[in-house]
Formats: sequence, C-alpha cells, structure tokens
Amino acid sequence: MRVIEAPMAGVHLLEVERRGDARGYFGRCFCRTELEALGVDREIRQGNLSRSTRAGTLRGLHYQLPPAAETKIVQCLAGRVYDVVLDLRPTSATFGRHYGASLDADNGRMMVVPEGCAHGFLTLTDDCLVHYLVSAEYAPEAERGIRFDDPAFSIRWPMRPTLVSDRDRAHPPFDPAFHWPCAPGSPTGAEHAA
Repeated sequence: MRVIEAPMAGVHLLEVERRGDARGYFGRCFCRTELEALGVDREIRQGNLSRSTRAGTLRGLHYQLPPAAETKIVQCLAGRVYDVVLDLRPTSATFGRHYGASLDADNGRMMVVPEGCAHGFLTLTDDCLVHYLVSAEYAPEAERGIRFDDPAFSIRWPMRPTLVSDRDRAHPPFDPAFHWPCAPGSPTGAEHAA
C-alpha cells in the first residue's frame, strides 16, 4: 500500500499497489505491519459491506463514542463514491475540518478514518459497493451522527445528495454535549474520563 495523502493526524488516503499481467492484477489491501507503521494499530473486529443502487445516495456521517469508538478502513469495490472524514476530536488541531476524496473500483484507493472522526460517503455513480474494516463492533448505544449539511461544518459535496435516510436526516445540529459527551469540558466528560 502507498500513502497518497495524510491531511490530518491519523487520516490516510492509501492506494493499493497492483501487480498486473494478462490475467488482471493482484494487490494487497490490508497489511497489519504497514498500517502499524502509519500509526493504525487497532485490531480489526468487524467487516461491513454497503451497496447503494442510485447515484446521489448519501450515507453518514457516522461514528461511535468511546469505549466503542472505531477506526475504519474504507474501500469502494464497485462504482465511485466521494468519501468524507470529519474531525470531531476536541483536542485536535484540525477539529471541525473535513477531508474528502474519490474512491472507486479503478483507482484502488482506501481511506483510513481514525477514532473520533465521523465518516460518510456520497455515491457518484449507480451501483456502488463499499467495504470497510472496523476496529469495534457495532454498538447502537454508542452511535452518533452528524447531518451531511450541518452548518457548523459546511462540508462541500461534489453533487447534491438526492437520497438520504430518515435516520441520517434526523441527526441533531452539532452540540458537543451530545455528539462527543466524553470530550474534555463537556457536561458529561468527567463521567467518561474515569
């Protein structure tokens, strides 16, 4: 794997290095040693597959609170998506900033999304298949989300989303006490610090 960009601490855009011949190609898309060298040292606990049939479908922005906070490694296996990472780490120098990149079946790119960051994607073509490896199992009680159009962050999507789930539309406006209650200085931060 090759690092294309590392725009924020822990966020990496990777590219699978492919070895090709007349049959097609082979490429390694997961190597614990290479990821550990980048500081991605979490154990993979779950693999997820997401299929979206229509261009303009937006999924996210999702994350989980500690102790179920998760690191994700995201790859598009079919179609093309615009993948976004939003930094919600309260002590991060890039808090509130986002980074987006196109992932598709041809470019072999993967996004590493660290704990404390929200993640979402917008499908740019029909029939998109996205695979992600996750360091924590799904914990509904720890799940949180940020609206794709939350004015606190002004995320620039390459096209207007046309299909968003009711659940993703219902995320409340950003409020640190709700979205990151274990953050230093939040009303419930002291409870989670122990």
